[in-house]
Amino acid sequence: MTNPTERGRLPEHALLTHKSFIRRLTAADWLFAVAIVFIAVFSQTRIGHHMDGYEVAILWFSAASAILLGWFFKPLRWFTPLSVLLAYTAVLLYGGNINRGDGFLLKYFLSSQSAIMWQCATVFFALFCYIAGAVVAKQRHADTNTLLGMGTALAWVSALAGFTGLLVRWHESYLLRPDAGHIPVSNLYEVFILFLVITALMYLYYEKKFAVQKLGGFVFSFMAVVVVFVLWYSISRDAHAIQPLIPALQSWWMKIHVPANFIGYGAFCMAAMLGIAELWALANEAKGKKSWLPESQVIEEVMYKAIAVGFLFFTIATILGALWAADAWGRYWSWDPKETWAFIVWLNYAVWLHLRLVAGWRGKVLAWWAIVGLFITAFAFIGVNMFLSGLHSYGTL
Repeated sequence: MTNPTERGRLPEHALLTHKSFIRRLTAADWLFAVAIVFIAVFSQTRIGHHMDGYEVAILWFSAASAILLGWFFKPLRWFTPLSVLLAYTAVLLYGGNINRGDGFLLKYFLSSQSAIMWQCATVFFALFCYIAGAVVAKQRHADTNTLLGMGTALAWVSALAGFTGLLVRWHESYLLRPDAGHIPVSNLYEVFILFLVITALMYLYYEKKFAVQKLGGFVFSFMAVVVVFVLWYSISRDAHAIQPLIPALQSWWMKIHVPANFIGYGAFCMAAMLGIAELWALANEAKGKKSWLPESQVIEEVMYKAIAVGFLFFTIATILGALWAADAWGRYWSWDPKETWAFIVWLNYAVWLHLRLVAGWRGKVLAWWAIVGLFITAFAFIGVNMFLSGLHSYGTL
């Protein structure tokens, strides 16, 4: 029989039984936080002579961000420490002498250039596995298989290799020029590597959250195009060589403005490829055919999430850019071609979000809009530097 007190008790609302974010953290989460704090302390004590007050602040802000991201997206709990461990192994192997780069581990695995080449190779391997896995999944009417799992694993390897390569390149810049070392986000070659890392990590997050492994072929197809450009740019222009910073970039603002910008660029480009996937899914749904892709509504939801995150970080980057301009040139905004096109990019995605959230638009129009947005973003990033001149002309091809 039911106890009278239990029979008269009202059910608790779900929000009342829901644990707070802090209470949901496990021992592994706190251990990860301790590890990141240890890494930050170690970095400050070992290389503090290269840091000014601003850079120390950026170090600890980065550490706090890494902890929050690791709590939010659990795979980053192994990704971040492993990247740092591999980079520090390279530092130990160099032993303060850039000429030791001919050693086996550095030459083939852990120097910045070898790690970045592994990143480029694994992007193609991941693309092949994602496409082959999607074909097998279509034939077997399954949502996942071994090939798709391999694609995910290789995507993680590509991001790990690229991020490790950037960290090692940062150290190499100090070995080459102790008085002119700098964070590796100062030219097209370096920021494209950063772009590949960010795009891969963002896609892997949404892949896990929405179970959309079949979309990996679309995202990594675009990343493969970027890799081809990186390889061409490296071979034809010797772009992989570490160069001293030009005076315009000798600012701590660069360390925060550029990464924020490329979270936006990565999200917008990923959204464009998802727009192509959505159009494909919509075409199959209109014909009454069972699509091998996720449902179009799911794809659009992922696209919306990506654009929302990208818009947030691009807005932050634009504000930081204005502050940098005021510090460098004495004014926040000058309608320089780069600034003008950055505003056009911002306005494009602001309208996209308005139409979806306020006007309630869905479907083909937003998918096409996201695809067109890729060309607007690409021109703002590369086209302006190629065809227009201005205060940002130092970023030319």
